[in-house]
Amino acid sequence: MTTPTPTPRDLPSVQLVLNSAGMTETRARLGREAALRAVRAALDEARDRLVRGLRADVDPERLADRAADLLAEERPALRRVLNASGILLHTGLGRAPLAAEALEAVVETARGYCNLELDLDSGERGKRASHVADLICRLTGAEAATVVNNNAAATVLALRALAFGREAIVSRGQLIEIGGSFRLPEIFAVSGARLVEVGTTNQTRLDDYERAVGPESAVLLRVHPSNFRVVGFTGSVEIGALVALARSRGLRTIDDVGSGALGAGLPPLIEGEPTITGGVSAGADLVLASGDKLLGGPQAGLIVGRRDAVALVEADPLARAVRVDKMTLAALEATLRLALDSRRIPLWSFLTTPLGDLFQRAEALAQALRDDPGLAASAVATTAFVGGGSLPGSELESAGVRVVPPSEISEGAWARTLRLGTPPVVGRVQGGAVWFDLRAIDPLDDEPLLDSLRRSIRPRIEGSDKAPSL
Repeated sequence: MTTPTPTPRDLPSVQLVLNSAGMTETRARLGREAALRAVRAALDEARDRLVRGLRADVDPERLADRAADLLAEERPALRRVLNASGILLHTGLGRAPLAAEALEAVVETARGYCNLELDLDSGERGKRASHVADLICRLTGAEAATVVNNNAAATVLALRALAFGREAIVSRGQLIEIGGSFRLPEIFAVSGARLVEVGTTNQTRLDDYERAVGPESAVLLRVHPSNFRVVGFTGSVEIGALVALARSRGLRTIDDVGSGALGAGLPPLIEGEPTITGGVSAGADLVLASGDKLLGGPQAGLIVGRRDAVALVEADPLARAVRVDKMTLAALEATLRLALDSRRIPLWSFLTTPLGDLFQRAEALAQALRDDPGLAASAVATTAFVGGGSLPGSELESAGVRVVPPSEISEGAWARTLRLGTPPVVGRVQGGAVWFDLRAIDPLDDEPLLDSLRRSIRPRIEGSDKAPSL
């Protein structure tokens, strides 16, 4: 006797599957809401197959098993990614990866209570930035320091503290647009300071600032245009000259160095970038920088400089709205200690990895891909970039693997499959192939990278009906 083909009407109710024996452990472990969501997804999946004339389970216990499988397949929205793009500080990928010591500090601080705003010696309330202020001062030579949640917030706070309701004079060539279509004049306007632009896009001289100083002037502002370069007939004013002019007129100076290079050799091999120590030694009242760029730490805005100026920033009511949390402080403290002592910071390691080492790893990966699953793979010379609004136009020699996918899969479709894999891999599509630059790949991730490439392509080669959807 032929078993009748199930129809959508034969599907059990949500409640029947939810209360089945197979869902008991799932409900206890993950809660009723998660189990209910998975059951509905399993039923919707089965209903869709039946409507299309395909076979599907209608047994409550089998549907419960499928619901459990769907829950196991759920992945967090924010996931770790293997960055084979060749851009070390990729803003879309979270910029600088944290050092192991920074991760350990975050876990230790987050797992319970901590002395975030408690002075353990006196038992009185303390300042949360004090946990990192001394380290920043030791590294930069500044009198004082504080921290907020990013450098844009640091700039707004600095202008509010030193120039609210008054004029901040800045070169027209430094009023740039940053990521996400945000323009610096719009960000600065939030501070309550009135911007006075001087000079031209390519040429600003000291006398441009001198002529602009008036009774309402409060600050001379230098902003490092860290995400672009103007070349050719150009000119700008060094921070030391601005400081001297400001002091002669009773004004303050803010030096927004942006990308966060601490000083000479910190990080290594970075030349031509303004540094925090440079602004401090020149006498700027405040120097501002990002924590998650060339410093190689968590997202943060570092505000360093003269003690009285930092105190004004900390006293501003807006400072509470942009303060950092305990996990950021823990990661930042660990990163600063590494910069002060051993310098084992991932970004700095990526910058200094010998080209020969990268080629050796690329050759090994290419050979493995040729052997299994038989791809057209080769080790190639590539060009990497620091990125993240740092060192625009500056190129880093690098090496990687160029892989041509099988003819039935386009390189764009394969790149998408890799981005949706576990772990996701972000390469770059170029010239009929996908390129995987190794400059920003930790050597410990070479094997996970190889596994992801194999898993993404092997089902197609083998003709499996479980091939990834392209």
